[in-house]
Amino acid sequence: MKKQNTILLIIFALLIIVPLVLNPSAEYSGSDGNAESMVFEINPNYEPWFEPMWEPPSGEIESLLFTLFAASGAMIIGYYLGTLKEKKRDSCRCHSVQK
Repeated sequence: MKKQNTILLIIFALLIIVPLVLNPSAEYSGSDGNAESMVFEINPNYEPWFEPMWEPPSGEIESLLFTLFAASGAMIIGYYLGTLKEKKRDSCRCHSVQK
């Protein structure tokens, strides 16, 4: 199990590092900005349906909030999967004790 985790960690690191090394001058931007520019390129008269209620003061704050939301979502999913695994393990223990 430890060997498998190490291999997965190395693959994960390579997925992040290799694109940065192969193309260091590339602009890695989000899809939101690209989609917005494409919409205005197709239809210059397009008007958005609504405006954001609040815009972060900077791109760094926006990235921080995105990261916090992603991390909290991952924690919730991890907690849920962990409790499912424990419930399954406990049910297996109960069945083996009763036999």
